[in-house]
Amino acid sequence: QVQLVESGGGLVQAGGSLRLSCAASGRTFNTYTLAWFRQAPGKEREFVGSSMWGGGSTYYADSIKGRFTISRDNAKNTVYLQMNSLKPEDTAVYYCAARRGDPTSTMYDYDYWGQGTQVTVSS
Repeated sequence: QVQLVESGGGLVQAGGSLRLSCAASGRTFNTYTLAWFRQAPGKEREFVGSSMWGGGSTYYADSIKGRFTISRDNAKNTVYLQMNSLKPEDTAVYYCAARRGDPTSTMYDYDYWGQGTQVTVSS
């Protein structure tokens, strides 16, 4: 059973940085895509970025491109989301998700989800 556990959320001022972690367990993830989504109050869950565990291109939503970076540590089975130049509109619960196969930006394509971690950006 795949388990995903996010951590690293918190309260930060606009312009600041946070790094979220997603620790994955329960599988060999070489053929999996790990993605980040976020959901703000009253809004639908939206795609942030995705990357194949075994390598290849990383994809980002236009709204965060140039500010957020996805990386991974294979030895720790952990994926990171480095968030810089944070804006109040980045405030949301951030979720890590996994699917077997190529990256997509559609939440319904992902079979496994973490519990989410709250990120709050104050103005």
